[in-house]
Amino acid sequence: MPSFDIASKVDVQTLDNAINTVRKELDGRYDFKGSPVEIELDKKEYLVKVSVESDMKMKQVIDVIISRSIKQGIDASAYNFDKESYPSGKVVKKEIPVKNGLEQSKAKEIVKLIKDSKLKVQAAIMDDIVRVTGKKIDDLQEVIALLRGSNLEIPLQFVNMK
Repeated sequence: MPSFDIASKVDVQTLDNAINTVRKELDGRYDFKGSPVEIELDKKEYLVKVSVESDMKMKQVIDVIISRSIKQGIDASAYNFDKESYPSGKVVKKEIPVKNGLEQSKAKEIVKLIKDSKLKVQAAIMDDIVRVTGKKIDDLQEVIALLRGSNLEIPLQFVNMK
């Protein structure tokens, strides 16, 4: 029976490349000359730590992070910008977690969406992925189209199509 997996993962190397590109771009920008800008990537925690001198520059750095990540193939919804930036001495700091793996609640929401669609497929949650199996590949492609059209606010990858 044909099947595929629904995952929500960010490749560490691609994320590292995107952050390095952001650093290079900010080093060359005229409006950031002479101002303290630090961007660190914690690869184990999937956390981007940003430190700049003002809230306005923080917004500019976030815009650059989003645009460079999209060019590297990382969905902008992979970043969680909900945490507020906080002042620390003369700088403003912000920690931006990167979503990696499907949370249990999102996985249940995906399974519910698939079941409510009345397609002839089965969906099962396996750790941080959802496996979808069906008799026809056309049904699986309809599930992919359904999930791409839904507003789940997380980046999804459809892998291991067999």
